[in-house]
Amino acid sequence: MIESTPMQSLQKVSAIRPRLADLVYDQIVGGLQSGAIDPNVRLHQVKLAEMLDVSRTPVREALLRLEQEGVLRSSVNGGFEIRRVSKSEVRDIYQARQAVEGFCAGLLASLDDKEMVETLRETIAQEEGKKPDTNSAYFDANRTIHRAFVATSGNAFLLESFDAIWNRSIAIRSFEKLDAPGLEASLSGHLDLLNDIRSGGFEHAQRAMHDHIIDGCALQLAAL
Repeated sequence: MIESTPMQSLQKVSAIRPRLADLVYDQIVGGLQSGAIDPNVRLHQVKLAEMLDVSRTPVREALLRLEQEGVLRSSVNGGFEIRRVSKSEVRDIYQARQAVEGFCAGLLASLDDKEMVETLRETIAQEEGKKPDTNSAYFDANRTIHRAFVATSGNAFLLESFDAIWNRSIAIRSFEKLDAPGLEASLSGHLDLLNDIRSGGFEHAQRAMHDHIIDGCALQLAAL
């Protein structure tokens, strides 16, 4: 029998390190979410490559990926721009959120790991305590809370779906029309939501998350 050596179990570094295009993608997404990238400004490969100090190839890959995800669209004048989202598309996005986050809430209802639940509770309290007064800060806090719900449920594939759906939400810029009280009201209530989810079974938890997301959808549509 041939014994395997420690060297045979190692992966090539190139196979496990992040691709440059993925790092560029993360930078662009972060800029869009934080407001560092003006939603009304056209994105050009050359300028982004210079800003990020990389070649054009990974920038092009990242921009094309965002176009495929529905965040960007090609501009007739060159480059890419944030795609405006219709009310119908907003409803579709929130329905997708209901499917993913509702199922994860059901899993949370019977989660035995009390330490993980307590960590989730601390994350919610920390983000709500920030009381964001800007659109970008609200988006970051709300996304962090909802991502923590999904991550705590323990399903990595649903977490990937969550990220894809929320990245699509970057294209929705209508929260710019909400004032600070509206943002704070939208963010509050997640601790109560967690308590509600933990108080019943799968269907009860799923329904609680569905209702919460429906409220968010109504707020979003009203701001369009």
